[in-house]
Amino acid sequence: MKRYLIVCVVLLMGITLSAQVKWNSAYQAYIDQYKDLAIAEMLKYDIPASITLAQGLLESGAGRSRLARESNNHFGIKCHDWDGASSKHDDDEVGECFRAYRDVYESFEDHSKFLAGQPRYKSLFKLKKTDYKGWARGLKRCGYATNPSYAKQLICIIELYGLHRYDKASKYDRFIVERSAIKGGAPRPIYACNKNYYVKARPGDTFRSVAAEVGISYKKLAKYNERGRDDTLEPGERVYLKKKQKKAEKAYKGHPHVVQPGESMYSIAQHYGIRLAALYKMNGLSPKLYSIKAGDRLRVR
Repeated sequence: MKRYLIVCVVLLMGITLSAQVKWNSAYQAYIDQYKDLAIAEMLKYDIPASITLAQGLLESGAGRSRLARESNNHFGIKCHDWDGASSKHDDDEVGECFRAYRDVYESFEDHSKFLAGQPRYKSLFKLKKTDYKGWARGLKRCGYATNPSYAKQLICIIELYGLHRYDKASKYDRFIVERSAIKGGAPRPIYACNKNYYVKARPGDTFRSVAAEVGISYKKLAKYNERGRDDTLEPGERVYLKKKQKKAEKAYKGHPHVVQPGESMYSIAQHYGIRLAALYKMNGLSPKLYSIKAGDRLRVR
């Protein structure tokens, strides 16, 4: 199994294994952000969610390619039979025409329509949604990509990250799908934590600036994060997009948090995605009387 994983990494990246950790982090963040959108498309068009995710990861470099960043095109679809917005990028030839989208949701939707509406891909829809290998090989056979190892790359991505588990999904999180449809460019990465989602603040961010990107009232964002609505956020700080839970995830049951130097009750609550008042309450502490110090052990569930 270990040998298989190494072969997949080398096949996918064509780079030294020293970059594997960074690559893995970027891919997982992309999966967390768009898995619900891929499932939504699957339930509408019968295209395996694993295939949609794997193609998005491969074609867009986990959302980091110039085409994805500037044109929201996550699937490398060119301008054939297209009268919408476009952009020029180098691919098989210099300055080729690629489709451009208003948002990531539109890119995923057009990818589904592209496959479902093209006669050459008709045979794929006779396969089961759980047959990701058949879909991967079929896409290469039908001419989706010129890379001779395209099918193998898709299969490697799916199996390395267990994407095939999404092919059996019967529901998705509508909240996260709606965030993918925010107009005005590619949204910042969205991360998952404790049945919630968050984005990371950038230098100079306020709840107003984040709200403009994620399509949520800045007053609600401030309330969800137990902060003043006009606060300036620290770079890297988590900004939750829903009301936080009262307890941490089940994995932390029986595993108290050991306070580290520089941590506050608020930073700990944000780390686990729990409400500050709940953190005090489950530890029998008073916000007015308790003074946090390194080495203290705090229940988080």
